[in-house]
Amino acid sequence: MAGLDQKSPNVLLQSLCCRIIGKSEAEVAHQFQYAVRVIGSNYAPTIERDEFLVSEKIKKEFLKQRREADAALFSELHRKLQTQGVLKHRWSILYLLLSLCEDPRKPSRGANYGALFAQALPRDAHSTPFYCTRPQSLSLSHPERTGLAQNSNSMGTSGIGSIGVYSLNGPTPQALLAGHQAAGESLRQPLGSRLAWNLPSSAPTSRGPVVPTGPSARATHRHRRDGDAEIGEAALVRDILYVFQGIDGKFIKMCSQANCYKIDDKAPVSKSLRDTSSRLAELGWLHNKVRKYTDSRSLDRAFGLVGQSFCASLHQELKEYYRLLSVLHSQLQLEDDQGVNVGTECNLTLRRLLVWTYDPRVRLKTLAALVDYCQGRKGGELASAVHAYGKTGDPYMRALIQHILGLVSHPILNFLFRWIYDGELEDTYHEFFVASDPTVKTDRLWHDKYTLRKSMIPSFITMDQANKVLLIGKSINFLHQVCHDRTPPGRIAPASESTDSPKDAAELFTDLQGAFEGKIDAAYFETSKYLLDVLNRNYQLLEHVQAMRRYLLLGQGDFIRHLMDLLKPELVRPATTLYQHNLTGILETAVRATNAQFDSPEILKRLDVRLLEVSPGDTGWDVFSLDYHVDGPIATVFTRDCMSHYLRVFNFLWRAKRMEYILTDIWKGQMCNAKLLKSMPELSGVLHQCHILASEMVHFIHQMQYYITFEVLECSWDELWNKVQQAQDLDHIIAAHEVFLNTVISRCLLDTNNRSLLNQLRAIFDQIIEFQSAQDALYRSGLEELQLRLQFEEKKKQRQGEGEWGVTAAQEAEENKRVQEFQETVPKMRSQLRILTHFYQGSVQQFLVLLMNSTDESLQFLSFRLDFNEHYKARDPRLRASLGGSRGRRSSYI
Repeated sequence: MAGLDQKSPNVLLQSLCCRIIGKSEAEVAHQFQYAVRVIGSNYAPTIERDEFLVSEKIKKEFLKQRREADAALFSELHRKLQTQGVLKHRWSILYLLLSLCEDPRKPSRGANYGALFAQALPRDAHSTPFYCTRPQSLSLSHPERTGLAQNSNSMGTSGIGSIGVYSLNGPTPQALLAGHQAAGESLRQPLGSRLAWNLPSSAPTSRGPVVPTGPSARATHRHRRDGDAEIGEAALVRDILYVFQGIDGKFIKMCSQANCYKIDDKAPVSKSLRDTSSRLAELGWLHNKVRKYTDSRSLDRAFGLVGQSFCASLHQELKEYYRLLSVLHSQLQLEDDQGVNVGTECNLTLRRLLVWTYDPRVRLKTLAALVDYCQGRKGGELASAVHAYGKTGDPYMRALIQHILGLVSHPILNFLFRWIYDGELEDTYHEFFVASDPTVKTDRLWHDKYTLRKSMIPSFITMDQANKVLLIGKSINFLHQVCHDRTPPGRIAPASESTDSPKDAAELFTDLQGAFEGKIDAAYFETSKYLLDVLNRNYQLLEHVQAMRRYLLLGQGDFIRHLMDLLKPELVRPATTLYQHNLTGILETAVRATNAQFDSPEILKRLDVRLLEVSPGDTGWDVFSLDYHVDGPIATVFTRDCMSHYLRVFNFLWRAKRMEYILTDIWKGQMCNAKLLKSMPELSGVLHQCHILASEMVHFIHQMQYYITFEVLECSWDELWNKVQQAQDLDHIIAAHEVFLNTVISRCLLDTNNRSLLNQLRAIFDQIIEFQSAQDALYRSGLEELQLRLQFEEKKKQRQGEGEWGVTAAQEAEENKRVQEFQETVPKMRSQLRILTHFYQGSVQQFLVLLMNSTDESLQFLSFRLDFNEHYKARDPRLRASLGGSRGRRSSYI
């Protein structure tokens, strides 16, 4: 071929003339010049350029010459030539060969032209949807063809149109008998081997009609003589050929009640012919079922591209079926042209049709069952139905379903590649398993705009692969629409070679663990990696995650402590008197005075103050909160729900931190005032009681702070940070962040299951605030009394220094009365502290009982630390039973 490609057209034309005429170049010079003039002229003969019409004329020419096998072989080779695409102008070549064959001046060279034509066609042996035969030269004589047909090893697999390679005279009665005896074995053999024995061992060499002999011929003549006595087999054959196309015959018609083709019960037909006709008529019923489905769906645009591909595959199968019918009709036409004197070896009989249509019947049964199974399905669901129906042990049927699946899945693969490489979703009829909601705004693109349409996921695609496909296209659209990244999709994940044919699609989907998964994984890793790089490089995603931990979760200790010190004068005031701009100024002062000043300006400008809804009686401590503004791509991770969770956690931690701050002030007051009030022995018992209660509260708050800070926040944060560092896509980061927040919410007692625990803990916090007020009132009154006593002693010393009496009787009586009144207030203070201690200890005891009944082991272990010396266990019998059972469980764990 390489040599021919390099030759000029003139040389090729001269070689063609030499080959056709069979003479040397010098002898064909005149013909060559004439051919050049004809080709170079503007002469356009009025010939209909219909390739099908020319091929039918060639086959009819073969049939006129009694070369039925050659006609069938030509049909096969012509079909292969159409599928191969080797020649672009097939009509011209076929018309040339037909013209040469009809040339009356060269009758003896017809065989050579046929051989030349056969040699020019492709000689591959690939199986086709319905048949495949071994190409043979059209110049073979009938005995040679018969000999080749008897060699079953040289034949390929066959389908509906496979009888084209055999003599249409059909099998002999002896061959039919042998065929029925070997039917079980023949079902698993290629049709070429199964029907090789159908060819007659010899054939008449003469072209004239053969006189029928035997009982069948006499019966035929008897039917012709009797007229209306009984319907002959020839008439039934003609009807059957119409029924094969779904058309009612003269005697065989569709019975609507029985839903089948049948002969009228009153018609004079023998039982054997009636039964055979009924078996053959099934083929017409199957044809109608498939044809009805394709006709009803082909014009339905809502059926989608996948459905249209399915209809196209059914049309292909029906087209091959029609090729068989055309051969049968040609044989019937030949018999009509030659008259009724054709011998038995040339007649179409019902038994021969039964054998020849065996494989087409099996094939149409499969298609009809597939049509029933696919009713009401479209898109990926239709592909799943076809794939599920291909799970059979019959390789013949599996190959058929695989071929149909290749056509059906080809649009799905085009959708998929367009989505994962370009991020485009052109699914007009909702056939693809990725769905888009155009009403969703850009800020919710990642979460709500694209979803999986699970009913449309083909069964040959796993859920993990479908999720990756969804994530790839979603990442591309997120980059373009939210991150405003202008990088072409081809540079993010280079597109691999697409599947240009249904065969490629079928092969790709059959290798789900290999090539297909490799393409998906490659696009997934490249796209996800690029998206995370953009978020970290351009939008500082990881820095924002750390900022949430430092500020909203109180991780920046020096900043939080200094902020509390600065805010204390403001927050003790009623909430209605606060102004946000004042608090914002204090926040900025705290940032500049601590290590927070070294954070990125992008982080600090998002930090702000927020005042919660004010309730009657609230102070600034109850409504103050820090806020962190998020927008753009990072709002995809820190959604509104996430920020509300952060706000709840911050308020809880801020309250717990305030308790620690209050107890610090209480301890400072005790340390500073202990020596001052030492000269007032009547307060020693009250002060001791305050010290004991404060110690209990400090122990409780320290254990709670340790639990919240280390066991909840630090452990959960460490897990989150490890997952974020190892995340392969944005969904992994979002999922890890949601798990982190849910864990913190749950273990900080902020979920619905721990509401009773949270209420009890808030009651304890209220007792601490009330204790602070009581102790402040005690110290204030004690210090005032101490100041008055010191002033009295100072005046007394001053008067003595002047040489006068220190005090008069009246002054001493007044002083003693005032001291007596103060001493009378001390029992009230002691009683108030005793009541406060009782309520506090009762709240702690109830809190411990709830902890022990919790299903969370970390909360149970917290109860052990809160009652490390079993102080509360000795006071409360309920707690004693709970703690005792839990201690036993704890020891069993150890």
